[in-house]
Amino acid sequence: MERVSEGAVLADPVRGYAALPGVADEMMDPSGQIRPVWRNLINHLGRMSESELHERFARADRYLRDAGVFYRTYDAPGGGNAERNWPISHVPVLIDGKEWDTVCKGLTQRAEVLEALIADIYGDNRLVKEGCIPPALIANNSEFLRPLVGVKPVSGHYLHFCSFEIGRGPDGNWWVLADRTQAPSGAGFALENRVATTRAFSDIYAESHVHRLASFFGAFRDALQQHKQYPEDRIAVLSPGPANETYFEHAYIARYLGFMLLEGEDLTVVNNRVMVRTVAGLKPIGVLWRRLDASYADPLELNQNSHIGTPGMVQALRSGAVTFVNALGSGILETRALLAFMPSICRRLTGEDLIMPSIATWWCGQKDEREHVARNIERMVIGPAYSRLPFFDDNGQSVLGASLRNTAKHAVGEWLANEGAKLVGQEVVTLSTTPAYVDGKLTPRPMSLRVYAARTETGWQIMPGGFARIGTGDNVAAIAMQAGGTAADVWIVSDKPVNKSTLLPPEESFTRNMPGSLPSRAADNLFWLGRYIERAEGALRILRAWHLRYAEAADPDTPLLADIARYLKGIDLDMTKAVPATLLRNIDSAIYSASNLRDRFSPDGWLALNDLSKTARRFHDRVQPGDDAAHAMTVLLRKLAGFAGLVHENMYRFTGWRFLSIGRYLERGLHMTRLLGHMSGPYAPDGSLDMLIEIGDSVMTHRRRYNVATARLTVADLLALDALNPRSILFQLNEIRAEVEQLPNAYVNGQMSPFYREAMRLHSSLAVMTPDAMTEEVYRKLEQEMEKLSDILGQTYFN
Repeated sequence: MERVSEGAVLADPVRGYAALPGVADEMMDPSGQIRPVWRNLINHLGRMSESELHERFARADRYLRDAGVFYRTYDAPGGGNAERNWPISHVPVLIDGKEWDTVCKGLTQRAEVLEALIADIYGDNRLVKEGCIPPALIANNSEFLRPLVGVKPVSGHYLHFCSFEIGRGPDGNWWVLADRTQAPSGAGFALENRVATTRAFSDIYAESHVHRLASFFGAFRDALQQHKQYPEDRIAVLSPGPANETYFEHAYIARYLGFMLLEGEDLTVVNNRVMVRTVAGLKPIGVLWRRLDASYADPLELNQNSHIGTPGMVQALRSGAVTFVNALGSGILETRALLAFMPSICRRLTGEDLIMPSIATWWCGQKDEREHVARNIERMVIGPAYSRLPFFDDNGQSVLGASLRNTAKHAVGEWLANEGAKLVGQEVVTLSTTPAYVDGKLTPRPMSLRVYAARTETGWQIMPGGFARIGTGDNVAAIAMQAGGTAADVWIVSDKPVNKSTLLPPEESFTRNMPGSLPSRAADNLFWLGRYIERAEGALRILRAWHLRYAEAADPDTPLLADIARYLKGIDLDMTKAVPATLLRNIDSAIYSASNLRDRFSPDGWLALNDLSKTARRFHDRVQPGDDAAHAMTVLLRKLAGFAGLVHENMYRFTGWRFLSIGRYLERGLHMTRLLGHMSGPYAPDGSLDMLIEIGDSVMTHRRRYNVATARLTVADLLALDALNPRSILFQLNEIRAEVEQLPNAYVNGQMSPFYREAMRLHSSLAVMTPDAMTEEVYRKLEQEMEKLSDILGQTYFN
């Protein structure tokens, strides 16, 4: 299709679209006709202008951006990793519901075979004994976890949630490219793909009879609830942490299903039971949906170098106290060499042939396989782990020339004989293509599907969709997300209306569930989020006051400006830049704390924080001292106020809110205490008290309340001791005391907790003070005691 001018109608959106020679296409049949399941979508596209189509795609992109959907890449410039916006391919992949029924049958059978296979590997090991699987394939496998041999899951099943990479070959049939049983990722992204795509094509989606995804997740959630052994048990998603490439999905799934999101450090094993550290004490965990590799789960019995696991996990499994989803050790099923034996394994375990075959694979560790490998070497892809195979001579020249077969046969045979390596060979697969919108037209791109299976109360259920990974060109390797591939929604289209399922309970009944216990790590991050936000605000108010006066005097060496510059340097605010780097670090620290709370943090709050960060960085590079900087500080203060407003108006008033608030009150109190100690003393430069009242946002209040100019006593009275002034020290301590009263374990056996006692003492000692008693020494001591209060809070609730 030729590129049309803006406003023109895409009358024939498939003009120029053709399947590649020898390649199946999802939209076009072998005769070049549009498949029936695609006609409705294509007809709708034909009635849109190019500008309308771009507007629809922008709508989907905006949703993903606003929702904060990302995944992490590990090849960021300079090393390390970076967040990348989720790369959606806007045109969905459509599959007929009747064809999908066949896919479901094949994957359901495969899930059952994998369950029986892992039960045998960690149980009787009959398949190895009877020669169905080579012993070395299991014994030498790093994913075979010997401490788990003989440990039967208390749930009765090893596998609860699996995914499968499938692709359509040139003959039009579906093949299994890979099994994912370790910690399958992407289900949350499939949900977000669906929401984004329906934002773009809401009218088409509504009339296309597309199967919904909610019932799949609802059935799985209900099944996990059944695995709790005790009513007080909790269900959690166990994540490696924010540095993981799919951490967003971990948080999204936890939030979507109402589970806790935990990391290894949140857990401990006590009397063989897995417990989560919360601000209300240790609470039992009954089910863990594991998203980290099994060997990292327990540094005591598995990988001793793991810093993200929990000692004692394996023993908890032995005692039957916890259910893992999936069981530890299930990663062995992802071994590519097993694909070579799946047909015989299936027949041995079920008496049936595989409904959906695997990609052609050879196990090259046995003598009778070497001839087969050599004959098929032209069609093999040797995995990267076996790149030492000598297909190049001593001069680095390829030996796969005219004498390809003899040389390859000799190389494979000799290398296997000398080193005893166990290799896997796989046939190169030509995947089917699907339409992707590229440069103003639909273009065929290679595609594979990631499909999910969940064990429910009625057996395995296949997600009616999943997501498609779309290549960037003809290169199949570029399908991988880390290699620049994109992802598309998958619509399973029925020929009749489908149920509009939801995770919400029926309207006529509901159960009010109180928020679960707050993990100590989450409370810690909320507390520091509050502190970093308030620290940034305090710095902005001082900087704005400084730059306003600099704009008037144009001389940074005046006594007041020089004095405040020294104060700022003392709190690590370098004035060489109008917007100091330390301010950016405080905002970054707030974002980092929030990033550890993605399951508890609203998308609006996340957007507000990121907008604040982007604006501050832009000002850091461009703003000049004086009036320009003062205006920039005002803009940043307004953005901070917007974030604070979102938190104040929208955050549920429960334990998490209290820790966030305590962090803000404590930091604001420290900020004002330090300022009063520095700027209200007898040797403070002229103008210090006026500047102090301005920084404390109390100019109008001071004018109304006192009929005199600013003086040391009036400033102390208003900013230190006025319980009604939201900027005063006493106000902060009063609010902290009020919040502490509502925290778990504020009283233990009728006695105040150490934190409650110290908060009460500090508040009482300040409440009885008078303005004339507020000296520099008093402020210094008060600062030390407030810092001590922070330490006691950590000892009481975070450790």
